[in-house]
Amino acid sequence: MNYKNDVEAVDALKKSYNDLLNEIKKVIIGQDQIIKEVLISIFSNGHCLLIGVPGLAKTLLVNTISQALGLKYSRIQFTPDLMPSDIIGTEILDENRKFKFIKGPLFANFILADEINRTPPKTQSALLEAMQERAITAAGNNYKLNEPFFVLATQNPIEQEGTYPLPEAQLDRFMFNIWVDYPSFNDEINIVKNTTTNTKTEINKILSAEDIIFFQNLIAKVPVNNNVIDYAVKLATKTRPNSEYATNDIKNYLSWGAGPRASQYLIIGAKTNAVLNGKYSPDIDDVKAIALPILRHRIIRNYKAEADNVSIEEIINNIL
Repeated sequence: MNYKNDVEAVDALKKSYNDLLNEIKKVIIGQDQIIKEVLISIFSNGHCLLIGVPGLAKTLLVNTISQALGLKYSRIQFTPDLMPSDIIGTEILDENRKFKFIKGPLFANFILADEINRTPPKTQSALLEAMQERAITAAGNNYKLNEPFFVLATQNPIEQEGTYPLPEAQLDRFMFNIWVDYPSFNDEINIVKNTTTNTKTEINKILSAEDIIFFQNLIAKVPVNNNVIDYAVKLATKTRPNSEYATNDIKNYLSWGAGPRASQYLIIGAKTNAVLNGKYSPDIDDVKAIALPILRHRIIRNYKAEADNVSIEEIINNIL
């Protein structure tokens, strides 16, 4: 991609983002904030965890975005009997009696990990290296994954029988924890009108894998003022009960706070949010705009918060 300077490239990203939104909205109705957060995490080179009850178009959203981005898409249905080799790949003996590695579904750009909490920790942990290192190790060999690489996992919050809650180390690897709520009444009417006919919507490819990598590198170069970095780090530090910045609410209601990865994601997410809104550098409002989905899964309430019915969202909004 040839641009005269980074300012021109930022303007091009803003336009591509608006084109992406319009394309995705052809299929996904009334989930504008969720679409925006998923796209922010893609351009920030992060991963997403989508939590919502069945039937809210989580899988359709991922499929639609992958089409609009022109990425190789792979859906993995997580079940209790799924083994690590089912997602990473396995070695087989070929016709020459030599071992040959057959790549699993992880070798794609866009991975939908459907109902990730339905599989045991052994298989969940197979995703850890892939998400962090963008590589996997099998039979002593290291294999690089395709770039860009993005994991979007879904989780059902109401059906807890036969599920295995994600360990904190795995949760921390997700940039965003996005809550998918029911559509509004008017949006649901439009959904029913659009999905109960024979009409099929074609999704046009807006960006390529090379474009996405270029824009990810562009966002990494966006300058950030020191006061914005101070605010982001202080925000993450405030969530730690033993911190000097912790409020009484934090000390009373939290067992654990967010780690340094939260501070990193607050800054890279603020950069992306700023660029997608046509700005060339993020401010404190950009940090606030993406703080909730970044902090939501990184802080742990104690029994007192549960007894007093204080939600994580309330705690985060109070420190914002």
